[in-house]
Amino acid sequence: MVKKNNGAQSKSPPKPLKDKIVDAALDLSSRMDWDMVTLTDIADKAHIGLAELHDVFEDKSDILAAYGRRIDRRVLESCGGFDPSTPTKDRLFEILMERFDVLNENRAAVVSVLKSFLPDPKQAVISLPHLGRSMAWMLEAAGIETVGVKGALRVLGLSAVYLAALKVWRKDETSDLSQTMAMIDRALGQAERLANSFML
Repeated sequence: MVKKNNGAQSKSPPKPLKDKIVDAALDLSSRMDWDMVTLTDIADKAHIGLAELHDVFEDKSDILAAYGRRIDRRVLESCGGFDPSTPTKDRLFEILMERFDVLNENRAAVVSVLKSFLPDPKQAVISLPHLGRSMAWMLEAAGIETVGVKGALRVLGLSAVYLAALKVWRKDETSDLSQTMAMIDRALGQAERLANSFML
């Protein structure tokens, strides 16, 4: 017996609440200054109540941290499993460029967030621990150890490279992010020479 198709289409599974909230925050940030976006705005955009938002995130910084973890996951899914013969610099270059490609998908929103850090250094300081953890994962993806004092210095060094490249990316309007690529290549080269000098 052949079942008739009643025309109903299978629906995609509902988006997890965390993702709905992060997407709502990004959408708002792309349309207005991030420092003007309120938690109430985000809850309304996500079609949830403030109490429900409170159950998931502590504040706006927590939402940004979740977005950072999303970026980490995307990069980790795309990069890794490098050929052992691939130079360390090339591995890190590929990983960082993949990160900026992902950031570029929400460029307007991210630029809005970065601008909000300028008059409010406190927000930048709050984000530093999250940045360090992200860079540790990036180093792991490149097959570089992050344990001990040497590992901590490597995380610090890659964080500095990333922040320097982030400043260039913010103003890089080239279609292939060539200015950002050049900056990453130059900064990684400098970091590599410094690491070799200190046997890191």
